[in-house]
Amino acid sequence: MADIIEGRNPVMEALRAERPINRILLSRNVQRHSVIGQILHLSREQGIPVEYVDDAALQKYSSTGATQGIIALAAAKDYISLDDLLKITKAKNEPTLYCILDGIEDPQNLGAILRTADATGFHGIIIRTRRAAGLTAVVAKVSAGAIEYVPVARVTNIAQCLEILKIANVWTVGIDMHGDQAYTKVDYRNPTAVVIGGEGKGISELVRKRCDILAHIPMKGKISSLNASVAAALIMYEAFRQRNSF
Repeated sequence: MADIIEGRNPVMEALRAERPINRILLSRNVQRHSVIGQILHLSREQGIPVEYVDDAALQKYSSTGATQGIIALAAAKDYISLDDLLKITKAKNEPTLYCILDGIEDPQNLGAILRTADATGFHGIIIRTRRAAGLTAVVAKVSAGAIEYVPVARVTNIAQCLEILKIANVWTVGIDMHGDQAYTKVDYRNPTAVVIGGEGKGISELVRKRCDILAHIPMKGKISSLNASVAAALIMYEAFRQRNSF
């Protein structure tokens, strides 16, 4: 089944990454500004047909309602295995840095986390197969192209995944409101996998027990938790700061 990539920047990044695309649908009414011009140039170079259509035809394909006048019909973005993710990281010759999502169901959150992961140099995202957001058109749109550069591994069991990572000498840090220490006190310069829980539920009990460290995000207000993508962003930028000596 074709994957639908919506919006100028996501389509541009897909072309730059040479992702297999069957065809591009372009609105007859779209303005030919620089981004559209670059897309047309890259599509010609890669031999990808461009079909000019009415806006109504674009909306039939759209799941976000924000096509910006362009849609690419591409092969679905492949997930990778946990073993392949570990191999990719080893080739970088850097201490491992992953973000594990334990039941994130909102595609907006997943897309935002992918975008932040790309900005902060995380080596990959790990998600679970069931009851979790996958790599959909909405995720691609929100990620603003980061979906093309951040590997995503999908596993059936997050708790078992943590055990595999421990064997690979990766420390697992669960972000939990009852964590013993503040997230800023964790040393992310070590090989690390940060675990972020699902919206409203947090980390599952079994996963919490398997984490090496539980850390919390200090909060002063009346609300007891943050949006999952906001929490992930705080942790990711702290890891980025530590690893780059900012």
